[in-house]
Amino acid sequence: MMRILLFLATNLAVVLVASITLSLLGVGSIHDGQGGMNLQALLIFCAVIGFAGSFISLFMSKWMAKRSTGTRVITQPQTRQEQWLVDTVAELARDAGIGMPEVGIFPSRASNAFATGWNRNASLVAVSEGMLQRFSPNEIRAVMAHEIGHVANGDMVTLTLIQGVVNTFVMFFARIIGNFVDRAVFKNESDGPGIGYFIATIFAELVLGILASIIVMWFSRQREFRADAAAAQLTGSGNMIAALERLRAEQGIPVEMPGEMTAFGINGNLKNGLAGLLMTHPPLEQRIAALRAGNYR
Repeated sequence: MMRILLFLATNLAVVLVASITLSLLGVGSIHDGQGGMNLQALLIFCAVIGFAGSFISLFMSKWMAKRSTGTRVITQPQTRQEQWLVDTVAELARDAGIGMPEVGIFPSRASNAFATGWNRNASLVAVSEGMLQRFSPNEIRAVMAHEIGHVANGDMVTLTLIQGVVNTFVMFFARIIGNFVDRAVFKNESDGPGIGYFIATIFAELVLGILASIIVMWFSRQREFRADAAAAQLTGSGNMIAALERLRAEQGIPVEMPGEMTAFGINGNLKNGLAGLLMTHPPLEQRIAALRAGNYR
């Protein structure tokens, strides 16, 4: 129920922000009333909608992450382990040159961790209860360094910008295709769009959306390599390799994390074949091999 409410709240916010922005920009109809399209208005419309969704999700990311994963932020450490975790994150954040993040623990038997937040000096890093129970202190420290690496590299903002760009072009070209099919195939000669426009636009958005997702997921996989490299520099490549080896040994345990948070975790679901193009994370074997080939000490 909470995830449904968060989904509805996000989409309502997108509609509200987009409506206000389009009104302020004076954007009218994307159709010119003569069977064609106003490309300038269409591009502005698609950009506003495409980027509004991405940036609202980014600004709400910490709030949504806490509620969707059940993360408990450590404000006053109550155990030695919690105190050690907060001190470790503080040390890593200082070494990485970013502000102290909020530190949290979320209930999951799977070993996982994530970082999120739009501001690199006011982010959130969290680790699962399962990881705290089974990983060694050095392995946990390496995982936290990986998440700090995401924050220091600005990965959340970068992926948001990429998502906004691909959203814009998916919507833009889908509507151009829809208008072409409506006129050329369905032979609509009226001044406005016909049923063919809407059918073709929906189909084009589905196809182009898959292609766009492949692009976004490729960037997501590349940022995992960079975060691994950052962790190797902060804690030593041996510790990061050991953490990834432990994750590989636990691949049979389901990743208990909401779909919208998977890209921000250290451990992603494995996919084979063409579905591998939609993976948020590279295979652990590739990440380990990349670390072993690097000059991190």
